[in-house]
Amino acid sequence: MSSIAWITYILEVLLLLHVAASDVATRLIRNEICLALALLGIISQFAHPAQLVESLFAAVVLFSLLFVVYLRGWMGGGDVKLLTALAVGLPFSDIIQLLTVTALAGGILAIWHVMMRNLPYPRLAPAGSSLVRRVYAVERWRHLRHAPLPYGVAIACGGIWAIFSRGF
Repeated sequence: MSSIAWITYILEVLLLLHVAASDVATRLIRNEICLALALLGIISQFAHPAQLVESLFAAVVLFSLLFVVYLRGWMGGGDVKLLTALAVGLPFSDIIQLLTVTALAGGILAIWHVMMRNLPYPRLAPAGSSLVRRVYAVERWRHLRHAPLPYGVAIACGGIWAIFSRGF
């Protein structure tokens, strides 16, 4: 594997970890991150131009389908952009794997979200509290206000899985 491929894989994984953390913190997925992931995907496929064309076509089809899902209000716009950006750098079989692992991780995330209904309502985490306690307090507060799931976490899991299976 070339050094360019290694560098793009490492950068993609780091960006996806950043996406997961920022989606939990803010429920936003920045456009710049999606653009960077798409460009890294294109760079990683320079050696295989036919595969790049296949990936771009699959990404356009995926975006079209996910845009309908977005219009129905079933998925956020950042999630649609993130999945499309990841699809740009993956062959068709890996896109299927990305969507499958994302759906499984999303199911686990949804189960966790439902389980939070039964957890006690925490008081504000005092200064110096652990990160876990602070995240729990904020997530429970968001849950009580019917905030959306941080589905970027599930997409990041699917993306990292697809990157590792691609040959990292």
